[in-house]
Amino acid sequence: MSENMEKRIGVLVDKILADYEGGKDIDRELNFDQPDKDVIVDMLDKIKKLVFPGYFKNRAMKVYTPRNDTTMLVEDVLFYLQKQLVIVLRYQEGLKDASDEEIREKAEETAFAFMDKLPHIREYVETDVQASFDGDPAAFYKDEIIFSYPGLYAIFVNRVAHELYLLGVPLIPRIMTEHAHSLTGIDINPGATIGKYFFIDHGTGIVVGETTVIGDNVKVYQGVTLGAASTRGGRSLNNKKRHPTIENNVTIYSGASILGGDTVIGEGAVIGGNCFITKSIPAGAKVYIRSQELTYKYADENKEKCVPLDEEDSWFYII
Repeated sequence: MSENMEKRIGVLVDKILADYEGGKDIDRELNFDQPDKDVIVDMLDKIKKLVFPGYFKNRAMKVYTPRNDTTMLVEDVLFYLQKQLVIVLRYQEGLKDASDEEIREKAEETAFAFMDKLPHIREYVETDVQASFDGDPAAFYKDEIIFSYPGLYAIFVNRVAHELYLLGVPLIPRIMTEHAHSLTGIDINPGATIGKYFFIDHGTGIVVGETTVIGDNVKVYQGVTLGAASTRGGRSLNNKKRHPTIENNVTIYSGASILGGDTVIGEGAVIGGNCFITKSIPAGAKVYIRSQELTYKYADENKEKCVPLDEEDSWFYII
């Protein structure tokens, strides 16, 4: 490296170090460790093995028996979860000044409380697999759903993260769901409450906000947003119902946006593609856009027509 290059690098380092002293939030030095995303993702993988024991076996075991394998996985998850909880629990307002012993006790209690929820998580995930199989004629086997469907993976991660969220665990639930988001393109906040038999078809681009409530037997297609009507209130909206309620047996087609904490989609409703909804929809209603017209232009300018398939239901057109 030339002398001139070393000088230029030195100037850059001095400039960056001086900027570190500017008091920015991103420069804040925490007086405790930070959570390890790699460890949290690895825990998710182990939890997946516990939720789907027949599909994702623990290959670290030389001799497989259900009890030995399950014991090893449970011990691993508890060990690493407690270590991460010791770190993140200090983010809680009431635990910032707690003693190390109090934090360790709280971490152990929380870790066991979460693991006790695994049968509950498995109960719901079983229904999600069934909903995916029943709702997708392109699925030939449940195995392909479990091994490959991004929608099921996003739902599984949400089921796990939601239980941690309910236990008041900071950071870890969001790290989990954002990991699933990065892999699947499906963004489900860990605070969202989702009933049984939830089916995400295709999935890419789906957004489900923190205070969303979804009932049983709901089917959602790609590009759907269940969001807030406005976030201009900023931090004042924290802990307030900002996202819609979707009741049982609702189908929401691709590209629909349903916004607002007071918005309720009634039981059995069908929301058509690209609808923008900010008001409640009664049970059994079918909502779709009729104002759009499809126009087809041909090389022969005299050959142009657009014929509704059904005057009462203009979702589809024929030429």
